[in-house]
Amino acid sequence: MDTESLNIFCTVAAELSMTNAAARLGRVPSNVTTRIQQLEADMGVELFVRMGKRIALSGAGERFLDYARRMLALEEEARHVVTGGRDGGTLRIGSMESTAASRLPAVLAAYHAQHPATRLELQTGPSRQLIGQVRTGKLDCAFAALPPGTDGFADLGDMGLQARAIWTEELLLLLPAGKPAVDTAGDIEPRSLAAFPQGCTYRSAAEHWLGIAGSGDWQIQEMSSYHAMIACVAAGASVTVLPASVLQLSAATTALRTIALGQMDTCLVWRHGFDVPAFRNLAGQLWQAPA
Repeated sequence: MDTESLNIFCTVAAELSMTNAAARLGRVPSNVTTRIQQLEADMGVELFVRMGKRIALSGAGERFLDYARRMLALEEEARHVVTGGRDGGTLRIGSMESTAASRLPAVLAAYHAQHPATRLELQTGPSRQLIGQVRTGKLDCAFAALPPGTDGFADLGDMGLQARAIWTEELLLLLPAGKPAVDTAGDIEPRSLAAFPQGCTYRSAAEHWLGIAGSGDWQIQEMSSYHAMIACVAAGASVTVLPASVLQLSAATTALRTIALGQMDTCLVWRHGFDVPAFRNLAGQLWQAPA
């Protein structure tokens, strides 16, 4: 087993096609097939299930994929540290959708201008998922909101992670125009919350504030973007919770009503001891920037 074999395996796992993987890797399909067969022989298990011309990861292949990615990331991390960052390296960043939309464009543009040799990879998702991926090494760091009602930093320490607050977001409850005044959560109409899937910290906070848990008259519409959530609110079909910085990006700002719900920090989360030059450069830039 070597890094080249691991890279071929991960590429085939992503493409689920020897032909497509070979094209992506600049190899002939027979070579890719042979390398996968050699890796399977070395491991002593079948990593892919062959179904005619189609392939799928076997149970063993699914379990091995996470380790393969982590070994490749560790090899790159070691190379990057030993060379002092001369090769630029890769920094895999996770982010909430809201942070990616409202905060990161300027940050990543400035980073790229100063460190053009470093390749930045950005992945978005709910905070809980991002934190889990930092913990397992799939991501190098992530911008996430810590769950309300917990000692977030202590909990992260138990997982071998560190965090530092970078931005403070003003959270708003967004309501359709023309609805009656709201004094309590019980006055809110419609009784439908547009939100990201489970694992989103803002969704958890919204469910808590609105008293949705145990309530039979609330519905949750799961969506994949704030654009869709704002559109649903504008249509009078739901309410949603989002940062003021995201709402300011929308043309619907003046047409809808908002209620301030308080503040929540967006934190940079990373593994304890993770100290590659590419990450140090990002951290140094963020520590110096105004909140």
